[in-house]
Amino acid sequence: MARDLKFTRNIGIMAHIDAGKTTTSERILYYTGKTHKIGEVHEGAATMDWMVQEQERGITITSAATTAFWHYKGDTYQINLIDTPGHVDFTVEVERSLRVLDGTIATFCAVGRVQPQSETVWRQADKYGVPKIAYVNKMDRVGADFLAVVEEIKEKLGARAVPICLPIGAEDKFQGIVDLIANKALIYDSGEELVNYQVTDVPEDMKAEVAMWREKLVEAAAEYDESLMEKFFEDPDSISEDEIVAALRKATIDMSIVPACCGSSFKNKGVQFLLDAVMRYLPSPLDKGAVKGVNPRTGDEEDRKPDAKEPFCALVFKIATDPFVGRLAFLRAYSGRLDAGSYVLNTRSDKKERVARLYQMHSNKQNPIEFVEAGDICAAVGFKDLRTGDTICAEDHPITLESMEFPDPVIGLAVEPKTQKDLDKLGIALAKLAEEDPTFTVKTDHETGQTVISGMGELHLDIIVDRLRREFGVEINQGAPQVNYKEAITATVQHREVFKKQTGGRGKFADIIVEIGPADEGVTGLQFIDEVKGGNVPKEFIPSVEKGFKSAMANGVLAGYEVPSLKVTLKDGSFHPVDSDQLSFEICARQAFRHACPKAKPVLLEPIMSLEVVTPEDYMGDIVGDLNRRRGQINAMDSTTGGARIVKAFVPLAEQFGYVTILRTISSGRATSTMSFDHYAEVPANLAKEIVEKSGYKNTDEDE
Repeated sequence: MARDLKFTRNIGIMAHIDAGKTTTSERILYYTGKTHKIGEVHEGAATMDWMVQEQERGITITSAATTAFWHYKGDTYQINLIDTPGHVDFTVEVERSLRVLDGTIATFCAVGRVQPQSETVWRQADKYGVPKIAYVNKMDRVGADFLAVVEEIKEKLGARAVPICLPIGAEDKFQGIVDLIANKALIYDSGEELVNYQVTDVPEDMKAEVAMWREKLVEAAAEYDESLMEKFFEDPDSISEDEIVAALRKATIDMSIVPACCGSSFKNKGVQFLLDAVMRYLPSPLDKGAVKGVNPRTGDEEDRKPDAKEPFCALVFKIATDPFVGRLAFLRAYSGRLDAGSYVLNTRSDKKERVARLYQMHSNKQNPIEFVEAGDICAAVGFKDLRTGDTICAEDHPITLESMEFPDPVIGLAVEPKTQKDLDKLGIALAKLAEEDPTFTVKTDHETGQTVISGMGELHLDIIVDRLRREFGVEINQGAPQVNYKEAITATVQHREVFKKQTGGRGKFADIIVEIGPADEGVTGLQFIDEVKGGNVPKEFIPSVEKGFKSAMANGVLAGYEVPSLKVTLKDGSFHPVDSDQLSFEICARQAFRHACPKAKPVLLEPIMSLEVVTPEDYMGDIVGDLNRRRGQINAMDSTTGGARIVKAFVPLAEQFGYVTILRTISSGRATSTMSFDHYAEVPANLAKEIVEKSGYKNTDEDE
């Protein structure tokens, strides 16, 4: 029997660091009967934080998936849950999880409210059209204020947050919540029983407030449904609970409303209500409807409905290495059915792949399953060549789903093995880690022979080095962190390049006239325009000219850094009937790049980070002064309700190494900061000169 997809929820938990994502997912596992003991993050015993590094640091690094079941109104729902990291260095984990989820629980701290990383993950969810429920956690902490968080969600995130419950008390007097739809109070006791609350009437002193907020809730639901609107004006009390829920569900799935609820996961309060809200308001795969893709053979757009009878298609959203079963590919099935042991087509490589085994994941443990169907999230083993973002599908019905875009790494670190024995192990280990994480790259510097690993931040590389030592047993020495600079040209120049080589027998000849300049706004990569008239450069040689420029962009002319975008117009040229071939034109294009770019006013670009510092008022002056010394550009200064100040600034990454330690010193450990990559900007001329001299780069062409 194919199961009914309307009882499936693919959800994630996303939030800023320390809003309580992992604690909330631990409670969800406990109340759904998946675990029989609650694991605590601060004790290093959380189920979903299974990596040693996660347990030691008390943070989430990789997104972990699990499946649980929840009984709601007589039906059993299957929840595929993904717990994502909050730290900005691991944004990729959130990005790829949101790409395959149908709904998400956005968790906020009742004291910290909407923090910088909450904004980042919220925007990521908007990008993939993922409906959200807001869950305000930590209601038991001093300074907790549910309605203030709801207000901030409206202001900072531009979302229409509608409370579906109200807290009874706050801080150490937080006892429970009032369900605004049922008009009942849930009073929690502190035990760990699966049903640890009693349903009672609304407390007398809250009746007026509850009536006001319930009316707002009913009005928000009625605005979304015309038949309810009429009832609302005639007699608001005649609207039934089911009608309110149905209208809210539609509005949530349409992303016009965000239902907001509250609780304290650590104190086991409000989690069951949150689970009920997930079943009520977040979409099933059926609500999300068909997924769109392109047929790679015809180029036509096709769609696949979430149905087991449709042709199979799935998206690979993560690759992980497991010491026991090898490479695991996490996939989300959108349509059809896949049996273990069968073959699928990988549309990127256009090759057949065999799925040896399928697993349902529970954190880092695998439970073997026979098959996977539309709407499921599972892991598969046995693939030869599979990367994050690949589409796998039925061989006779090829389709390519939209992949994911990942940011470029901004910080590098030179590493070398301590012994010869470590040398071989290092290559294998780095390849495995790069396969798992698309924002981690490995390059060998040809001039120095150094291996340079690059990532999204200092913590990211710190974890990678730690994993090399523990998981792969590789001991390494590491250099100082380096910034991933880029190069660009700022002027447009005309250039003629003639390439001639005569060595006994057939020679080499190519001649091109090109215009080289900055690419149009918003264009990345090579923008190549062919304006050759009358066959002066034969058609078959033009792709070689393009290829030559493309490969030359990997090393700029100032210090050998990558040139991310360039516009080249091929104006004219000439060829020799005997001596010209594709290689001649490719080499000629590479040399044209080398010789023309120095005349086109090349500049060095550096990564600029968006920094947010939360500090007590007393240290404000010192922190701003320090940021100015670091070439920082202050954008805004706000105050929080708790009397702290928030400083927002753009600061070059080159000036930010070890900033966390310095900030602690300046503020006696009381200020905190979050930093994420924002954009690339030109390096001031005096500094650029130093960087270029230090690099010792010579602009010569290897073909000369």
